[in-house]
Amino acid sequence: MQEQESSRHQTKVLVVGATGYLGKYMIRELKQRGYWVRALARSRAKLDAVADCVDEIFVGEATRAETLEGVCDEIDIVFSSLGITRQRDGLTYTDVDYQANKNVLDIAIQSGVEKFLYVSALNADKLPNIQILAAKKRFVSELQASPIKSIVVRPNGFYSDMKEVLKMARQGRVYVFGTGECRSNPIHGADLARFCIDQFSTENTACDVGGPEILTTNEIARLAFTAVGKEPRITRVPLWIKSLVLFFARTLTSVKIYGPIEFFLTVLTMDMVAPTTGSHTLGEFFEREAKKTT
Repeated sequence: MQEQESSRHQTKVLVVGATGYLGKYMIRELKQRGYWVRALARSRAKLDAVADCVDEIFVGEATRAETLEGVCDEIDIVFSSLGITRQRDGLTYTDVDYQANKNVLDIAIQSGVEKFLYVSALNADKLPNIQILAAKKRFVSELQASPIKSIVVRPNGFYSDMKEVLKMARQGRVYVFGTGECRSNPIHGADLARFCIDQFSTENTACDVGGPEILTTNEIARLAFTAVGKEPRITRVPLWIKSLVLFFARTLTSVKIYGPIEFFLTVLTMDMVAPTTGSHTLGEFFEREAKKTT
C-alpha cells in the first residue's frame, strides 16, 4: 500500500476547465488524494478559490493553440471538463467543446501524455442533432481515434444547473413541461470529481454516471419549495408549447440563442437516468443554496 501511495504522488494531472463548477471540485479532490496538479486558466485570479490546491498554474487559452506550448510537459493524465452551456465572447460550441479540446489533445499527443479523461454529457452519443451535444460527440470521436488511452465520462446534469428551479421556487412558482414525471438523477460536483478520479485506473472506456437519487421533475420542484419554505405551486406547460418554442427559436435566431434553449428543452422533457453514485442529495444542496440568499 505504501508503494502504491508513493507512485500516486508522482502522477501529474493537467486540469482543463479548471475554473468551472466541476474543475474546482476536481482540483480539490486530486490534491486530497496526493496527485500533482497543473491547472490551465486564462488568468491566475480565476483560480484564487483553489490556489492552495494547485502545484502549478499554466496561463493560456485552450481556444488559442499558440498559447498552449508546454502545457502538457511531464503530464501523465489530462482531465478536461472544458465546454460551454451558454455561448459568449463570440465563441461557438464548435470553438470550445470541439476545437479547444482538440487543441489540448494535439499538444497532449505531442508531449507523450498517457491518458486523457474527457467529461462529455449524458446522451451526447444519442442526440446528435442537439448543437452542444454534437460538438461534444465530435471531440469524443477524435479522442477515441487518437493514440492516447481515452476515458470518456458522460454525467447527468450538475446540481449547479438546478439553481434555476430554486430561483423559480423562491419567486413562488415552478414551471415544468408535460406531466412533470420525467426522471433524472443530477450529480454534485464533489461526487463526480471522485468518480472521475476513480476512472484513472481504466483505459479506452466510456461510462455514464448520475447522482444517488432518481427524481421526477415534480419531486425536484417540491424539494426546491421545501428549501425556501414555501408551499409548492407547480404549473405544467403543455408539450406542444415546447415544440413551438423550439421551432421559432431555430427558425428566427442564431445558434448562440437557440442552442441553450434547444438543449435544456430537450433534456427536460425526457428521462435522463444514469447509473447512480455519490452521497450528496439534491435536497441538501437546495437547502445550502437557499441559506446563502437569506
